[in-house]
Amino acid sequence: MIDLKDLQNKIFENKIKKGFNTTNVEREFCLIQTELGEAIRAYYKKLPDLGEEVADIFIYLLALAKMLDVDIEKELLNKVAKNERREYKTINGVMTRTKEG
Repeated sequence: MIDLKDLQNKIFENKIKKGFNTTNVEREFCLIQTELGEAIRAYYKKLPDLGEEVADIFIYLLALAKMLDVDIEKELLNKVAKNERREYKTINGVMTRTKEG
């Protein structure tokens, strides 16, 4: 099993070591958007680096959470539990939440 906090710290330490952004939150959001674009491009073109592009997104998200002092492990677990409590049904062909978690 992966230790998310250790991985997050390792990623952030690498950003510091290599001189990447560690302070500009707005820039990090933009970089995540760029990585999303690269991933969708790899998906549509069936490129072999799709997995790497998805990993890049995750790396940037972990770094952003660190920059914002968000306990991403706790937030992920809380969100998964909340989503499990929600109820949905299809209304007019659209999956619609009918009960909040």
